[in-house]
Amino acid sequence: MTDQELEVKFYLQNMPALEKKLRSLPEATLIQPRTHEINLRFDDAAGELSRGQRILRLRQDAEAVLTYKGRSEDRQDVAARQEIEVVVSDFAVTRRLLEALGYHVYVTYEKYRSTYRLGRVRVTLDEMPYGDFAEIEGPDPLEIQAAAEQLKLDWSARVMENYLALFERLPPTLIAGKRDLTFDNFRGLTVKPADLGVRPADVPLPAAS
Repeated sequence: MTDQELEVKFYLQNMPALEKKLRSLPEATLIQPRTHEINLRFDDAAGELSRGQRILRLRQDAEAVLTYKGRSEDRQDVAARQEIEVVVSDFAVTRRLLEALGYHVYVTYEKYRSTYRLGRVRVTLDEMPYGDFAEIEGPDPLEIQAAAEQLKLDWSARVMENYLALFERLPPTLIAGKRDLTFDNFRGLTVKPADLGVRPADVPLPAAS
């Protein structure tokens, strides 16, 4: 058992096409159908967790999960960080417990996620309020890259940051002071890849001349 998370993300312009490609692979297995997630990220009054680039998160999807993540590091071209997760029996009670310990919710974010197993890696398809992404997580950087190549994703377009870090890149004029990364807050807004500092990874590379 390991508490190390190794992953990369890819911005997608055509998620249905990627999912169709994924479903066509005989070794790919759907392990969680499209599910809505609500995530609460906590910090203390001094903001110590954020300053240390650490994460304390409570998530509700098919179950309630409490997660701690350490500072992210670049390891062989993937994002590596300590991750400790535990399933909890009650989302609301766990939130009250964290608040009783002095933590508060400082940002809420949500997504729709579908999860596949592809060999020893996990591929998630994430519909975020500001765009679609694929996330590949696995036990080894080379296996993660191999899975990306199998799915015809441009490795050079990989994203190392988490979703909230991308949210913080958005121009203030676009998000108009919105604090939470929710679908309601982004309704009617158009977010371009350049606004996030990313580029689509599912665009065919031009042929060499």
